[in-house]
Amino acid sequence: MAAPQFLVHSPKDNVGVIVIEGLMAGTDMLGVITETDTTTKAKSNHDIPIGHKVALVDLKKGDTVIKYGEDVGRIVADVKKGDHVHTHNMRTKRW
Repeated sequence: MAAPQFLVHSPKDNVGVIVIEGLMAGTDMLGVITETDTTTKAKSNHDIPIGHKVALVDLKKGDTVIKYGEDVGRIVADVKKGDHVHTHNMRTKRW
């Protein structure tokens, strides 16, 4: 298997984490779901830095972001599958 560009921890997750430097927009990405040791694919719509999130499905404003099988925040601007998910379109629910 080729080296993955993103990791997903749980099949419940709707975002993955980029694990390579220099991911460019338009990249056909391979992802690994670590809990099940299976693969998934997505196409990057943006350049996404290592450690940042990529949307695995379309998300609407108000949707919950699931990472590690857990609620990690909410979407504050609509996101398409393959989009960069970070502080410009996601917020914590703590405040």
